[in-house]
Amino acid sequence: MTYTDQITGSSAYKEGRYEEVYAEIKSVISDETFQIARFASVACMLHQAFTPRFFWTGFYLVDPDKPDELVVGPYQGTLGCLRIPFGKGVCGVAAKAQETVLVEDVHEFPGHIACDSRTNSEIVVPVFDEAGALKAVLDIDSEAHAAFDKVDRHGLEAICALVFGK
Repeated sequence: MTYTDQITGSSAYKEGRYEEVYAEIKSVISDETFQIARFASVACMLHQAFTPRFFWTGFYLVDPDKPDELVVGPYQGTLGCLRIPFGKGVCGVAAKAQETVLVEDVHEFPGHIACDSRTNSEIVVPVFDEAGALKAVLDIDSEAHAAFDKVDRHGLEAICALVFGK
């Protein structure tokens, strides 16, 4: 692994790294029943595996008392936004649509919420429970423009399916 691979995230490097991290995460969380521990472990392991490309890595959880709002959960990185309404910003749009949203330049995204002005690109992946209900979104920010692609999408969607043991 070269420094350039870490920054640019070449497809070959990323595919191999996602396979490794998937196996590591599965091993670590497979017997854990407490959801917050699972979320925290996934955020930590992803962040460590892909830093410096991943600037902020974490989960926004659906608030059971306000089911149209996300509240910050376990994460790695600088201070995150505490709450995000469905439909607002990249996380809120992904939560409302219940599908992955990949943004090459957040400054071009209508209604982007700038939790940290150093973020330039972002990917947000929904997390569903066993019954198919939205429980959270995984939010990953990068200081690089266009840091995420279909390899990231595929790898992160597979990892998010592990959070509830699918």
